[in-house]
Amino acid sequence: MRMCSIASGSSGNCIYVGSDNTHLLVDTGISKKRIEEGLKQLEIKGEELDGILVTHEHSDHIQGLGVFSRKYEVPIYATEGTIEGIKASSSLGKMPEGLLHPIVVDESFTIGDIMVDPFEVSHDARQPSAYRMECNGRSAAVATDLGMYNEYIVKKLKGLDAILLEANHDVHMLEVGGYPYPLKRRILGDKGHLSNELSGMLLCDILHNGLKHIVLGHLSKENNYARLAYETVKLEVTLGDNPYKGEELDMQVAKRDSVSDILTF
Repeated sequence: MRMCSIASGSSGNCIYVGSDNTHLLVDTGISKKRIEEGLKQLEIKGEELDGILVTHEHSDHIQGLGVFSRKYEVPIYATEGTIEGIKASSSLGKMPEGLLHPIVVDESFTIGDIMVDPFEVSHDARQPSAYRMECNGRSAAVATDLGMYNEYIVKKLKGLDAILLEANHDVHMLEVGGYPYPLKRRILGDKGHLSNELSGMLLCDILHNGLKHIVLGHLSKENNYARLAYETVKLEVTLGDNPYKGEELDMQVAKRDSVSDILTF
């Protein structure tokens, strides 16, 4: 399998996960041009995609969905609530008939040779989900927009080979920053986003010897920066109740405006 962040951050998200035979995108929250440029670096054409998995209907996850789907007619998979949100989004324009496929959380389905396990997350959208993908004994997950996590989330993220995990904000930067108070409360709440510290704590719960690749993603442009996220998560792992040290991890931070490293596992 391969995983690559084409873009990840509060301003736009698009993640590639695939095998030799099947190519998927998780979200299309950037322009069609940027998606195409990212796929080109992966040596994949838009018409070769087998599916788009949408996590929820916020613009930083679906911004390019309308234009991209009209050109390439790639099947789109999302929960019923997210599909309702997509249809209600006036900025997307008319979606091609027959492309939207409803899915149900905790009910796995197969696209090509990849089994997809959608699972519920806590976020202020209609019916948000995250995705775990498995192929030939390898597995990866894209888990962002998590207002909180619990044993259910931990179970869904156990035994992975690779993960893109949200590390959205530094709590202190958010608290002293210029965001309006209601927005600060939203981000910090159970339907908001994971802080760097919470990301590190969640990582402690899912670490095992087989987790070879960790990508921190969905960083806030105003309330975080890459080095701070990286060092905070690393410190949480080192101080956590687990046998691992932060400096031992193969961990990177997804880039906001360019394609990250291509991970193979």
